[in-house]
Amino acid sequence: MSSSNYPPQQPGGQNPYAQQPPQPAAPQQPYAPSPYVTPQQGAPAPAPGGFNAGAYAPPAPIGAAPAGNPGLGIVAGVAAALVAAVIYGLLIKGTKHEIGYAALAVGALVGFALAKAGGRNPSLPFIGIPLALLGVYLGQIFGIALLISDIPGAPGVTSLFTSHYGVLQDTWKDAMDAKDYLFFAIAGIEGFVVTKRVAG
Repeated sequence: MSSSNYPPQQPGGQNPYAQQPPQPAAPQQPYAPSPYVTPQQGAPAPAPGGFNAGAYAPPAPIGAAPAGNPGLGIVAGVAAALVAAVIYGLLIKGTKHEIGYAALAVGALVGFALAKAGGRNPSLPFIGIPLALLGVYLGQIFGIALLISDIPGAPGVTSLFTSHYGVLQDTWKDAMDAKDYLFFAIAGIEGFVVTKRVAG
């Protein structure tokens, strides 16, 4: 058979069907930051082709109260102490005796209001102690006034607070015993602990 039927060989004896040498890869374009993301001040420069994590603020802790206004927290704590005192006094009138465990609820309510409105201020838990004690005291005084006002011929609640407060104070002192003082102390602790716990 004649060799003219084969394709002509390339010069130098190279095979035309052999694999061509690899071509150099095209150079990568430099990383261009997104025009829609502004990195935070002091954040590390983004790596080429990587995710710029420094451009996003870290998420706030779940369940933690924001750093609020301590003045607003104190106002909310005083309001909670007054509301709790009214409820406590009505409870005393309805049961005809003091309920020490209700003092714990007063402290918890005051602490919750302080933390929710005031935020994570380090002084608020300490303010929760006297506010809780104030709520318990006013609740017991109010309850005694309600009981005295039910006695025939006794002055009304308003008159007892404005003109006969000494009578309420003396009656409260006579009714206090060691267990009542213990519940007072626990209520103050509750006001501190709940404020600190809710504020996170």
